[in-house]
Amino acid sequence: MNSGLRHWREAATLLLAAGAPGRLPRSPLGPFDYELLLLQRSSRSGFMPSAHVFPGGVVEAADFSADWLGLLPSSPLCGLGQVRPPPRGSSRAPLFATDREELGSPLPGEVAFRICAIRETFEEAGILLLVPGPGPAAAGGPVPPLPAERLPSAAELSEWRGRVQQDPACFLQFCRHLRCVPNIWALQEWSNWLTPVGMAGRGGRRYDTAFYLCCLERRPRTAQDGREVTAFLWSSPPEIIERFKSEEIWLAPPQFYELCRLCNFSSLCELHKFSSDRALEGCECWMPVMLTASDGYIQLLPGDELYPEDPDYTGEKKIVMSTDKKVEDLMKGGSIFHRIVIKNNNLAVYVNIQAKYKHISPLTINSASSDYNSKL
Repeated sequence: MNSGLRHWREAATLLLAAGAPGRLPRSPLGPFDYELLLLQRSSRSGFMPSAHVFPGGVVEAADFSADWLGLLPSSPLCGLGQVRPPPRGSSRAPLFATDREELGSPLPGEVAFRICAIRETFEEAGILLLVPGPGPAAAGGPVPPLPAERLPSAAELSEWRGRVQQDPACFLQFCRHLRCVPNIWALQEWSNWLTPVGMAGRGGRRYDTAFYLCCLERRPRTAQDGREVTAFLWSSPPEIIERFKSEEIWLAPPQFYELCRLCNFSSLCELHKFSSDRALEGCECWMPVMLTASDGYIQLLPGDELYPEDPDYTGEKKIVMSTDKKVEDLMKGGSIFHRIVIKNNNLAVYVNIQAKYKHISPLTINSASSDYNSKL
C-alpha cells in the first residue's frame, strides 16, 4: 500500500467470467458461452453512483500484510510468474513497478493487488475465490468452485463477510479458519486504468486501478452486501452493451472499453487461453485525457495522434484541451486512433493502432448504433 500518494489511491478490480453454456444471444455477435459479473453501485456512492461496475475496490493495508506470507507459498512472488520486461520504448506500470519493500511491505504488489480484488469480490458479491492452502492452484482451464466441504454454512459465511466489511484484516483470519488461501493464480493481469483528472469523484477521488481477469467453470452463488451494491447482473459482453444501448444500465468508459475488448471472445475456453498465454506480458497504465469538442467529448488514450506527449497526471498544470470542431470533423481529419468518443450520452471505441503487450484491441462498437463495426 502506497500511503504517500497524494493525487489518487491504488485499487484493484476483477473481470469475473463464468461459464453459461446454451444461452440465447441478444446481440449481432451470436451466442457466448460465458457471462460477466457486474454490480450496480448505490446512488449514494461517492464515485460513479448508480453505475454498473466490475467488483473491486481500494487497496487496504491488510492486503499488504506480511502475515499473508505465512499462508501463501514461500517461492518468489508466492508462485506467480515473473512478468517479462516491457517492449522497447515502454515501461512497467508504476502501480506494479513500485518497490513495495521500500514502502515497508515484504509482500509484492502483484500478490497484494490480487488479494485486494478477491477480498473485494467477497465483500461485494459474497463470492469466495479460494483454494485449499497453501496453493498454488493447479494450472488448467477455467477455475472450478471451492469444494463444498470447505465452505461454511450460509449463516457463518454471512457473519464472516460482515467482519471483513468492517475490518479487511479479518479476510486473512477467515482464510486461516477455512485452511484456504486466495486463489491469486487464477487472476490474470489484464489492464491498468488511472481516473482522468476531469472525471474525479466526490472529494476529488481518483484511482489507479489494476484490472484482473478470472475465468470460472460456472456461475457462483452471489449475495448482495446491503451497502454499496444494490443489484447484480450476470450477462455476456455483447448483451451488457445492448443493455447500455437501451439505457437499462450505465457504464463508465473504461468498463465499456473492456467489454468491447471481451467481445472478441465468444468462448470461455478461448478467453481463458488468451489471458493465460499473455499473463506474463504485463500492461501499461492508461490515463484518458479529455478533449472537449463543440458537440461532445473524446477520451484520448496512449498511442492516439492527439494524446499529449506529457500528460497532466496530477491535474496541477490545469491543462484544458478543447476545440470548436465537431466530433465528426475530428474523426474525419484524423488517422491514428486510440480513443473513446462520448456524444449524447453514447460511447464509441475507435482503435486502429497495434495493441502492445500481446493484447487485443476492442471491437469498434458505437452504443448509438446496432452495427458492431460502426463508424461516425
